Amino acid sequence: MKAIFVIGTDTDVGKTLIAGLLGRFLLNEGFRVITQKWIQTGTGSFSSDVDTHLRLMKIRKEDLGNCRPFLSPYVFKFASSPHLAARLEKKSIRTDRIKRGFKSLSKNFDIVIVEGTGGALVPFSKRKLIIDIAAELNLPVLIVVGNRLGAINHALLTVEAVRRRKMKIIGLVFNNNHGTTNRTVLADNPEIIKALTKESILGVMPWSKDENLLYRKFIPVGKQVIFALKRSC
Repeated sequence: MKAIFVIGTDTDVGKTLIAGLLGRFLLNEGFRVITQKWIQTGTGSFSSDVDTHLRLMKIRKEDLGNCRPFLSPYVFKFASSPHLAARLEKKSIRTDRIKRGFKSLSKNFDIVIVEGTGGALVPFSKRKLIIDIAAELNLPVLIVVGNRLGAINHALLTVEAVRRRKMKIIGLVFNNNHGTTNRTVLADNPEIIKALTKESILGVMPWSKDENLLYRKFIPVGKQVIFALKRSC
């Protein structure tokens, strides 16, 4: 049990929340856990998403010592796809740097949770996608689905993209968005996606600003993640 790649069916579907809650759960289960965001855009010198992970996990980044530079290898100010953000800053994104950071963390922690950027198929250059790095590292995938109208198409396309790369899917977590989507739609989305993909639906997260309540709701999801990882070892 070494790593999990958390990807979303789109941007702003709750990947950061789920990654942080998973980190907190695994810590409470006795694992040494850290998170990574390989490429972050639209933020300052440190990944705002990793900041959120650490807050949810109740870890101070000041206590991470030499590991801290590896948590967010590439950070860009412009909020866009990584290929464009890097181009605007006249920088290139190197896969060897990302892999070195990941492997260094893997040596020091039981589990590295890597949060993807945007949806599943996001480019960091004219030739490669972020998911390709995760595939090369043979990382199992946890898919976060924004539970709203349109989720079926987004989820099916994401599953298809992951399967095409022969990556192991741990399961799908549905995250209810704040809004007015009909409850009938929200209830049906997990059922039809499970029927069509035959993948495990690990749970449905409610919308709330209460992080402690969200963590309590996440615990059954976390237990299923551990079971799936152990079964695949």
